[in-house]
Formats: sequence, C-alpha cells, structure tokens
Amino acid sequence: MRTASVERKTKETSIRVAVNLDGTGQYRVATGIGFLDHMLEQLSRHSLLDIDVEAKGDLHIDFHHTTEDVAICIGEAVAKALGDRKGIVRYGSANIPMDETLTEVAIDLSNRPYLIWKVSLSKPKLGDMDTELFKEWFQAFSQAAGATLHVWNHYGENNHHIVESCFKGLARALRQAVEIDPRKADAVPSTKGVLGGSL
Repeated sequence: MRTASVERKTKETSIRVAVNLDGTGQYRVATGIGFLDHMLEQLSRHSLLDIDVEAKGDLHIDFHHTTEDVAICIGEAVAKALGDRKGIVRYGSANIPMDETLTEVAIDLSNRPYLIWKVSLSKPKLGDMDTELFKEWFQAFSQAAGATLHVWNHYGENNHHIVESCFKGLARALRQAVEIDPRKADAVPSTKGVLGGSL
C-alpha cells in the first residue's frame, strides 16, 4: 500500500492528513468548513483514495488559511505516497457532467506544479465559504502534489454543481494518474528517468 501522513502546525492552523493511494474511497474529514468537507468526501469517493483529514484553524477570521493549508497537506501526502513516482500512469483526465454543468480536468503528476483554472463562479459564497477560495485550494494542491493541473468548466449555471464537478473531475483524473502501469511498473514514466525539473 502506498500510504503517507502529514502534519502541519502553524499559528493559523493545526492539520493532520493521511492518504492511501491504493484505497477504496474511504474518508473521514473534519475541517470545520461544511462545504469543504463535502468536496473532500467527493474527492476521496471518486478517486478511490482513502483520505483522513482533521483540521483546526482560525475560522473566526475567515476560511482562507484552513482551506489552503488543508490542500497543502493533502498534496504533500499524495506526493509523499507517490515516492519516486516509479510505475505510475502519470496522466489522467475526466469530463464530468453534473446536470447543466460540464467540467474537464486533466492532470500530469510530473513533479512540475502548474495550475490552469478556467472556472468562473457567479456568486461570492457557497454556504459560508467564499467561492474565490476554490482556486486557492486547487493552486495549493497542485503545488504541494507536484501536479500540472488544468481545470476547465465548459459551461454551467449552478455554482454548487460547477465546484463539485471540479472536485469530482480531479478525483477521476487522479485515480487514473496514480495507478500502477502493469506494462511499466519498474520505470519512472519519463525519458529523463526522473520526474521534475525542466521539461
């Protein structure tokens, strides 16, 4: 099993995360932010990664620090569990329809973090959560996980559907990318022999 745990403690947050890349989509999530918990549960269920998150943050100020730091910890745990990334498929993509919404997500576990975020949200909040924080979550995750990540909402009207389709798209793309390729399980998927650094 490819597993990893990460702890992060600052003056703003205290977070513990554990992931199992070869799991069955079991989750235990408690961030203190209801909508974020819902999204992380979707991420686990649809990626088949087991994800355990316990976070306490300065929610009396706002949700920014907790949202960003949770993403950092999940990304770091995924990167740690991947190790040298030997044998992984590396790439994954998904098109997620959700009622009137369609979102496309593509990922490359290249160890070269980069985010393209083509998502527009028409409301400032979902529940109590600022919608601008979703880009911050994906940015922090891609940086910490060492992932090139493209998220493109083609169309949609309902902001809940748009955001949820982004997380489900990441989940399905990540599920593909972390899989071990049975034809090349002993090799890093790069002509350089290592992932990361320059192209």
